[in-house]
Amino acid sequence: MPHASTDRPAADETDLPGDLLAAYAPGTALIATPERTLLGEGVLEAADDPAHVPAMLDAVRASGRAQDPVAMGAIPFAPDAPARLVVPATVRTAGPAAEAPAPPEVERRPLPGPWRAEAVPEPETHRKAVAEVLAALGGGEGAPLDKVVLARCLRMTGPGPVDAGQVLRNLAWRDPSGFTFAVDLPPRGAPGPRTFVGASPELLLSKRGGTVVSNPLAGSRPRSADPTRDQRNAVELLASAKDRREHALVVEAVADGLRPYCTDLDVPSEPELVRTATMWHLSTRVAGALADPRTPSVVLAAALHPTPAVCGTPTGAARAAIAGIEPFDRGFYTGAVGYTRADGDGEWAVAIRCADIAGDTLDLFAGGGIVEGSDPAEELAETSAKLRTLLLALGVNQRL
Repeated sequence: MPHASTDRPAADETDLPGDLLAAYAPGTALIATPERTLLGEGVLEAADDPAHVPAMLDAVRASGRAQDPVAMGAIPFAPDAPARLVVPATVRTAGPAAEAPAPPEVERRPLPGPWRAEAVPEPETHRKAVAEVLAALGGGEGAPLDKVVLARCLRMTGPGPVDAGQVLRNLAWRDPSGFTFAVDLPPRGAPGPRTFVGASPELLLSKRGGTVVSNPLAGSRPRSADPTRDQRNAVELLASAKDRREHALVVEAVADGLRPYCTDLDVPSEPELVRTATMWHLSTRVAGALADPRTPSVVLAAALHPTPAVCGTPTGAARAAIAGIEPFDRGFYTGAVGYTRADGDGEWAVAIRCADIAGDTLDLFAGGGIVEGSDPAEELAETSAKLRTLLLALGVNQRL
């Protein structure tokens, strides 16, 4: 997996990554990146608007309640929906989860079933929606619609309250080199904890000092247990004109979003292949030198969100298409999740490969970018492959 940066911060870790994963429980916040693992406990302050975070951190530091305060949490997909960003009372830190030793098999356990699955929309309806988008591409008034990311939701209902901590640990141990997270969300409907859990492969933005990095992913193929088939999928992806065109749209948008903040920007002309436990992706690492090193990472993340990797292009037209077609509220899916320090440094991942957990249910989400040349059946299969990240964390080894 691509790393957010090539250098590590000064060693301030007092725990091991496995300690923090074991200590996580709903009510705390855990974010594990390729660079470090953070566990936030308690709440000093909270904000529902990313623009308020820098002032909130400054106020906490000025009051003496924390010398080096950190804001952790999630930003939703919809621009007018409230974010969930908190300054924990204490933050424990450790190295990346990839450095943790493999846990005993007894700790990597499936959650108890049976599970009942409800697809929203039904697979055939999703195929028809893809065809509807394909018919609309390139037409309409104003700027032509070049890409729309359509998602579907899979609601899994178990026999009792879902153990969010076990889901988190299963995700981290299966794919420890990505961005694994669990943060509290405001209750929805019935009282009780609501948790946003996931294992994203995609870095939205990392900022350290005067350096900013984004690593957009777009263009995908499923992994295969057959090594020959798996390699063929990777080669096909790298050679696919359709996927490379989709990827180029995202890279261009990320570069355009960062350029106003940077004096220099490195945008590679050719994508690379990266892999997770379930998917191959096209990847490009965009790096820049900030004109103002004090620019907060949360401000930069908001400038990029949402990228065409999770929304489409042009953004306004793609949002309108999504709102008119998808029969559910995305919530924090395809938003951003991460942390930022008072000095502005931080890391933010694109909130994909995730689940919204409340009571005995998990809402799982997966989507795909629709561009000219997309095939409705293949797009449906892509969402099924992406859903496997969370299904396997539950212990459900089937495509739905």
